[in-house]
Amino acid sequence: MAQLILVVDDDHEIARLVCAYLEQAGFRAVCAYDGATALRTLRTERPDLLVLDLMLPDRDGLDIARTIRADPATAAVPIIMLTARVDDTDRIVGLELGADDYITKPFNPREVVARVRAVLRRTAGPTAPEQRLQHGELLLNLDAHRASVAGVALELTPTEFDLLAMFLRNPGHAFTRTELIEQGLGYAYAGLERTVDSHIKNLRKKIERDPAAPPLIETVYGVGYRLRPQ
Repeated sequence: MAQLILVVDDDHEIARLVCAYLEQAGFRAVCAYDGATALRTLRTERPDLLVLDLMLPDRDGLDIARTIRADPATAAVPIIMLTARVDDTDRIVGLELGADDYITKPFNPREVVARVRAVLRRTAGPTAPEQRLQHGELLLNLDAHRASVAGVALELTPTEFDLLAMFLRNPGHAFTRTELIEQGLGYAYAGLERTVDSHIKNLRKKIERDPAAPPLIETVYGVGYRLRPQ
């Protein structure tokens, strides 16, 4: 069955246009025009991905994203945010809440389709033959798309999981932000370098057991980030 995309935007014309392009591309698509309907549809229809506008009449899109990520039943659903806001702060806040991508209005609907495909490719499952990656107490089960530290399950967004898998496949390698975007996320993203910084910040909060100990993900000044070798 075709993958289901939930498009949330209070502008009915935009939402229907995006849904139409998604359906032409082979997806199933459903529209919601407010936050309450979006959350209800998310829990009943179980979409494969959410396209979420930040400016909604009843609830701010950032608040909806926060609710989705806090609920174990919906935490793993990929989110692409749409917004007419031009303030970079909104973009960074959205990414820190766990958004997987961010598109600024006005946009070409074909771009939305391309971004949806890119995010879904990253969350479709492992393409490499290995099923498990381990680094000390940190374990990734690629087949089940699960992560844990010392046996304690981690609630990672799809983007966080993919970045962590990239680090675990290449311990000690210093990745530039561009490499993390293009290789770890699967496409060229014409955004700020702080996009990657936001994802790394979130990832560190979840995998670092002792803030006083040397970090697992080290900052390589002037370059980017690397996973500390065992």
